[in-house]
Formats: sequence, structure tokens, C-alpha cells
Amino acid sequence: MTEKQKTAIIIGAGPAGLTAAYELLRQSDIKPVIFEASDYIGGISKTVNYKDNYIDIGGHRFFSKSDRVMDWWLNIMPLEDSGLDEFEITYQNKKTVVGGERSNPAKTDPEKTDQVMLVRSRKSRIYFNRTLFDYPISLTADTLVKLGIFKSIRMGFSYLRSVALPIKPERTLEEFFINRFGRELYSTFFQSYTEKVWGVGCREISAEWGAQRVKGLSISKAVLHKIKSALPGKSDIRQKKTETSLIERFLYPKYGPGQMWEVVADRVVEKGGVLHKRTKVEGLTMSNGEIESVTVVNSSNGERSKYDADYVFSSMPVRDLVNAMSPTVDDHVKAVADGLVYRDFVTVGLLVKRMKIKDAGGMAEMVSDNWIYIQEPDVKLGRLQIFNNWSPYMVADPGNVWLGLEYFCNEGDELWARTDQAMIEFAAAELAKIEIIELDDVIDGVVLREPKTYPAYFGTYDSFDVIRQFIDKIPNLYLVGRNGMHRYNNQDHSMLTAMTAVENAISGVVDKENIWTVNTEAEYHEEK
Repeated sequence: MTEKQKTAIIIGAGPAGLTAAYELLRQSDIKPVIFEASDYIGGISKTVNYKDNYIDIGGHRFFSKSDRVMDWWLNIMPLEDSGLDEFEITYQNKKTVVGGERSNPAKTDPEKTDQVMLVRSRKSRIYFNRTLFDYPISLTADTLVKLGIFKSIRMGFSYLRSVALPIKPERTLEEFFINRFGRELYSTFFQSYTEKVWGVGCREISAEWGAQRVKGLSISKAVLHKIKSALPGKSDIRQKKTETSLIERFLYPKYGPGQMWEVVADRVVEKGGVLHKRTKVEGLTMSNGEIESVTVVNSSNGERSKYDADYVFSSMPVRDLVNAMSPTVDDHVKAVADGLVYRDFVTVGLLVKRMKIKDAGGMAEMVSDNWIYIQEPDVKLGRLQIFNNWSPYMVADPGNVWLGLEYFCNEGDELWARTDQAMIEFAAAELAKIEIIELDDVIDGVVLREPKTYPAYFGTYDSFDVIRQFIDKIPNLYLVGRNGMHRYNNQDHSMLTAMTAVENAISGVVDKENIWTVNTEAEYHEEK
């Protein structure tokens, strides 16, 4: 009698969910069935096409210090030929990569000529007092001149004080920043933007967020990196000895991050996986301590269906997952889950003729930055993306500038609830107010709303172990990805959690500690 094929239910078609599906098909005969609540592929790494102008939600560099992730990406979408001469990439000719021998589909399949990675230069700056400053901030001559002598002296003494008398132990994000940059630099270049992101004061946010996102970055490392970058020599796209916040090159799909995940989704389906879009998981049923089945609802027709599950890989928000498991969840676990906080996100795509701000000596109609942190307290705008600089293919007419204005909010609040037209007019007016564009140069605009973009490190986050201990005891349920683990992971970290979870499931490993340790140590990427 033939043994029945096992099924893995995968909740969410973002980087974690799609990586899990692809790896299951590559390493086992387990059939992945993916449920994606939206109409898009890629989660917050999706790309939205508006009149052939492409929007990257939040900005996604394809860079990782994990060779496994870099090889995985390049096996799906190889480097554009022109990028091969720019860098010394030692693994470009590997044959034993994910899925088999590396090949360039652009050379063998004319329909896949656009399925390539570009090598892009990374540049981001801080906009403060209507002036552009380097990011990460460093006490260079240019910075000191722009700040003025008296403010520079105050910052210098403040920084030296933080080095000599650091705050111990670090409990809050404010203390984390002050220890590394001094109180003056923190209040000038970090506080306003960070509090726009989270909607609360830095004193209310756990220092764990800084430890995860900023890691070893400091003034001294930023200055040293600037000196090293000015020296001649070949560059390696892996940049393993460079702090993540300081990398200068990254890979990027020709038409934005969603293109990568759309290609992966197509391959998953070609290999026998199943993908359901616009289908939300609303219930998980347990039997004998394991997940037995999931109930889903199709948003197009309201139809409900039940699917048996041998394994479940969840990247849905933890709060929603726990509620979907009710009534098998005790009151304490549910209370912690209900207290988890998320920060939501509105992107305004704005097509303009030109930008007022220029690079020093520049004649172009836009600056060279990928994105700019807006540290101006008199506007709500948090960050500005220039999509032309991510990929020239992101804008339909290269003579125009395609901007992404990013607003951090809470679902249902005043910003979120504005009509699209009102939000476009508001965003354009803010950008004109801080002297980045002229209102007369605005051509078109579009609004995108993204709920639960950022899992917050406040609310009941300090009690998250209560949820983790409950979930980890369910042997066939694996939490992966950013919202799945309520952890501010980059997409490479999300992929690594999925890869680790798949290997645990296939090998029968019950302990899930190795999934949780992804991105908790500075050297997570140095695989043994």
C-alpha cells in the first residue's frame, strides 16, 4: 500500500513562507500548500506596479552575510552579465548550489531576460535642518561644518561622556543610542525618526530592538569604514567584514523585490506546490497535542474550507495565529498575544518632474540616494525613497523622478483613514514644506496601505516567552519570518528561519531553539 503524501500548510507567501515551500520541494516529498491572504506575492517584500512605475514597500536590499542565502537568490535570479565584471565574486561559478547547476535563464529563455539581479550602489542620508548628512552619522569635517562649531563641540563632549560613562545596564532604546552616539547626536539625528516609526518615545522601547537592528555600529566604526572605502582595491559583494548598516553594494531584482518572490512562487507551483491567494487562515484545530487541520476562508466568495495538516509553517502575525487557535489556548497566552503591538505603514508614490535638493556639484534632477531618513520634527514624513536609484527600470519615464514617501501609523488612525487624494495632497505639501520638491512639479500619485509592517518591542513584548513556550511544545507548528516570530527580521533572516524550520521538520528535530537563534548573535551569518 502506497504511503499517503504528507502535506505542509504554509501560512503567508512572503520570503519565509515561499522559502519554506521551495526547500520542502527541494529536500523532501512533502507537498506545500500555501495560503496568502492578499492578492500579492512577497509579503512586505512585494512590488506594486502603478502605471509601469514600480513601488518597493519599505526598500529591500538583497544582501546577506550568509553564503547560503546569497547563493539561493542568485540561483533563482542570476546576476545581469554587466554586473559580473564589477566585483570579485568567488562563488559565481559554483555548480553545487541550490537546485543544481547555476545557469543564466536570460541566455536560454528569451522570456526570462528580465529575471536578473542588478548590482546597485547603496547610499542613504539623513535630512535634518533642510540639509543632507551622512548615514550612519560620523563626525567628519563635512558633518562638523554643516552643524556649526558650537553644536559640534557639544556633540563631541557628549560622545566622549558616553564612552567614558556608559549607561549600564541598557534597558531602553534611548539608552542604547546614547551609549553609542552620545545624547546630543541621539537627539539630533535619531530620536525624531525613531519615534515617528514607533509612535512612542524611545524610553518606552526595549533596547533589544537596537541590539538586533544596529548591532555593532558606532561612531568609530563609521569613521573607519569611510577611510577604508576611500582606499583602492577590489570589492566583494559579500562584504562579510562590513557592518550591515555600512554596506556599499547590494543586489536588486530588475523590477523590485516582488519579482524575486513571484519567480519563486512560479517555481514552487511548477514543482508541485499549491498556492491560494486571497485566502485567509482563520482556524487551527488541534488533536493529541498537534495541529490536525486548518480552516481557511476565500475573500473572493466567502467560501470556507478545511485542510488536513502534517506540518504548519506560520508567518502570519502571532496575535492572529493565537486567536485562530482558540479555544485551545489558555487565557494567559491569549492575553499576551492580544497585547502585542504592531506599527502600520502608508506609502505614497509620488511622480515628480525633478527634486530641489541636489548632490554636491550635481546636475541631475534627483539626488543619488536610495532612501533618505527625514529627521525633521515639523513633518510626519518618516523616510523618502527614490525608486530610480534602486533600479532604473522602476520608473516608466526615466526623465521623471519616482518617489516613495513613507508614513508610520496605526491602522484606523487619522493618517491611515485619509482618502487617497487627501493623502497624496498632504504628502506632496510636506515634501514641498521641507524644500525637497516644488508642488508644481507633481505629476501623479498613488497610496498603498500595509498593516502590521513592524512588530513592536513594547506592549506585552516583554512577556513574549509565554507564547513561545506554548507554541514550541506543538511539534508540527513552526513560527517563521518577521510577523510569524514577532521579530524585526530582514528578509534574509526570515529565509534562514524557514530553512532551519524545514530541516527540523524533515529530520524530526523537536527542539526549535535553532530557529529562534537566527539573527540573535552578531555572527549569525558565519555558518559552520
